Amino acid sequence: MPLQSIVIIGAGHGGFQVAASLRQEGFDGEIILVNNEQGLPYQRPPLSKAYLLGKINASAMIFRPEVFYEDQRIRMIHDDAEAIDRQNQRVILKSGAELRYDHLVLATGAHNRPLNVPGSDMDGIFGIKTKVDADALSPLLQSAKNVVVIGAGFIGLEFAAVAAAGGATVEVIELGDRLMARAVSPQMSELFLSAHQGWGVKFNFRTGIAALKGEGGKVAEVVTSDGRLLPADLVVFGIGVIPNVALALEAGLEIDNGIRVNGNMLTSDPAISALGDVAAFPCAQNDEKLTRLESVQNAVDQGKLIAARLMGKPAQYSALPWFWTDQGSLKLQIAGLSTGADSYVALGDIEKQQLSVLCFRGQELLAVESCSRPGDHIIARKILSRPPALTPAIAATPGFDLKVWESENRPGEGAGR
Repeated sequence: MPLQSIVIIGAGHGGFQVAASLRQEGFDGEIILVNNEQGLPYQRPPLSKAYLLGKINASAMIFRPEVFYEDQRIRMIHDDAEAIDRQNQRVILKSGAELRYDHLVLATGAHNRPLNVPGSDMDGIFGIKTKVDADALSPLLQSAKNVVVIGAGFIGLEFAAVAAAGGATVEVIELGDRLMARAVSPQMSELFLSAHQGWGVKFNFRTGIAALKGEGGKVAEVVTSDGRLLPADLVVFGIGVIPNVALALEAGLEIDNGIRVNGNMLTSDPAISALGDVAAFPCAQNDEKLTRLESVQNAVDQGKLIAARLMGKPAQYSALPWFWTDQGSLKLQIAGLSTGADSYVALGDIEKQQLSVLCFRGQELLAVESCSRPGDHIIARKILSRPPALTPAIAATPGFDLKVWESENRPGEGAGR
């Protein structure tokens, strides 16, 4: 029996993409998009950089204007989903309303890992996840003199660059021994460390937080694990995220570091799909291990795949993961997953802040990180989208050029030369 009603919980990149792609695929039934934020669905990456800097406004971040939802007959409900009644295929909302579905898509995303230290409930302490967070942070940033950033991942470093550009004194506290350690190679960490230090950012590696202190309910100092006191009239933390699995867990769906799905993005209930930050899927680039990826590309591509499957075009998810981060004047682009890399070949000039790092596991190319070398990133995505033949020895050859090698080894065009 053809599907008549599809309910999508979550209106981020993935949830929106499912709705839009369903119409593109020719679905003519009811689409209900449950959005737990007010306003139109919007892009999140600019929140920690361009939006805070005032380079773009809120209207520039929305996926589509309101007329799009009217024209495409996508019914948007601003509410929270409270429960899933799988037996009767209904979603119960916080308002008490019930939505019947033939198929349900969970695009519930993730939330910031909380900063569980004494004093973390004071004013002036922020994680950046939503537009509401950024709107509350923006006016305080303009007057902040001493900023402490907890966590040297993408979000923390994006914000650190923004704060330093605004003239604040910025201290970054990181438990690890280098920045972006879980995401990039040591060589790329070194490049970005040098860049941030050049912008005036100070780093405290192998350091934790003991407490936050303040006056009148507002943060004023950060107490480090080694007993130092750092002045702080603003604290921003980015210490990872936790997938929003509560709804799925209470409904009895299988959970494994996220909502467990198969290669078609189906949960343990064939009437329910999940995608994006909340979904743990068998990843082709990670030896088919269950993997949860936090990236726009991943959410969008999975949204397209689910919409196509619901319209009778099933496929296994195998899209190449890619990521990016804008920090100050630098753009880092990553193609592939470097999990398990044991050797690296650097191309370019770290001093000129133009570098690509090829990440290998044995003889296998896993990922390519490119800073200010967008051409390398484009070529890397082509190479990694097919069984790669590039080895560390070839890449380390003096004068090696990624673009030239790709053109000479393109399938059917001189491969093997």
